[in-house]
Amino acid sequence: MANHKSAEKRARQAIKRRDRNRVIRGSVRTRVKAVRKAIADGDAAVALTELRLAEREFRKAASKGSLKKTTVSRSVSRLAKAVHAIQA
Repeated sequence: MANHKSAEKRARQAIKRRDRNRVIRGSVRTRVKAVRKAIADGDAAVALTELRLAEREFRKAASKGSLKKTTVSRSVSRLAKAVHAIQA
């Protein structure tokens, strides 16, 4: 347990940030699952739509600091590559 006032505040802030990050990462995971399901079903139109929504969630997560920008770019790139592969 924290012994100083500033350490107590940091502990409170860490809890808030953890909760916020869990929600944001959870919504990203949900969108990614939707894209992967559409890819598995072979539905290119739905996959492309879901990819756009997933990318939006990824970029939001990066702007809020929940995910690193490079991680987001890599993930979006791999998803896009998979979606474009089923379109061809």
